Amino acid sequence: MSTSKLFESFKLGPITLANRVVMAPLTRNRAIPEGLIPSPLAPEYYGQRATAGLLITEASQVSQQGQGYQDTPGIYSDAQVAAWKKVTDEVHKRGGKIFIQLWHVGRISHVDLQPNHGNPVAPSAIQAKTKTFVGGQFVDVSEPRALELKEIPGIIEDFRKGAANAIKAGFDGVEIHGANGYLLDQFAKDGANKRTDEYGGSIQNRARLMLEIASAVAKEIGPERTGIRISPVTPANDVSDSNPQPLFDYIVDELNKLKLVYIHVIEGATGGPRDIAPFDYASLRKRFSGAYIGNNAYDRALADKQLDANAADLIAFGKPFISNPDLVERLKRNAPLNEGDRATFYGGGAKGYTDYPTLEPAQAAQ
Repeated sequence: MSTSKLFESFKLGPITLANRVVMAPLTRNRAIPEGLIPSPLAPEYYGQRATAGLLITEASQVSQQGQGYQDTPGIYSDAQVAAWKKVTDEVHKRGGKIFIQLWHVGRISHVDLQPNHGNPVAPSAIQAKTKTFVGGQFVDVSEPRALELKEIPGIIEDFRKGAANAIKAGFDGVEIHGANGYLLDQFAKDGANKRTDEYGGSIQNRARLMLEIASAVAKEIGPERTGIRISPVTPANDVSDSNPQPLFDYIVDELNKLKLVYIHVIEGATGGPRDIAPFDYASLRKRFSGAYIGNNAYDRALADKQLDANAADLIAFGKPFISNPDLVERLKRNAPLNEGDRATFYGGGAKGYTDYPTLEPAQAAQ
């Protein structure tokens, strides 16, 4: 058996993870269109992957306004809570631990998905140069409108309710989505935020919404069950900041005061180069007393290197989990990985979702 730290147990707040492998959030666009409840296949999908130390679900919107892509699940209705409960029950039955990722996409949306076909909301009325998935195809995102100051408390409340619903649904905790060019990242970064009120301008003002939401969620369900995902330099969804190091040093300093259980850090470009822009991730690691989850282009070798160097506590794997439900075992054995079928990543049924093969028993026993 391997002596790698990757397969050691880890205490994350009140829960003990069986290993340090995290399944990263992966949008699969398979929610039932009526009510945007998780697919009936979702319990099996997540259950198959429950050997990961921690599963983090696909991003799940905290309101209809928070939706940006077709057929993504929510966590704001009783029906959604009931459907997610089937997922958490199955994961727990198989010995796993699971957090849900709470999401508001902000400007990365389309009028066809918004209440009354309104414009998506954003810190400022700047259209992102990116696409979303609507009507079975990728289309340009719609022009957003700037949120009014009086609307912001309602968004904070949506995240609080989403967290409360997550606990009702049996989740072990939640991850706030503060990354990848979605609403909280849009507010934080000066490329998307041109506001002149208390939510714009200075680092402190631009970080305010992310920190107020983190505080509200932690107060609702406990900081020991609250994590957050950030992406300091990713260009995903056309968002950027002119000086990300002091911005994220400040954000992590403030998150640390809230005693959140982890920060989940996308190192580099989401799904792309790790070295896309200079950034000192060790600075974030030093500033945060909770767990640090490293994410982006990790394989077994890089995971071992970062854990051995104490550069991370947990390692998140994304796309490999789509096609390898038994990824933990494959990593242990240095076994070959199944190739993912990109045609079935977004939307569809069981094909490319719950039908990927695991290692043969003979291989697994080697």
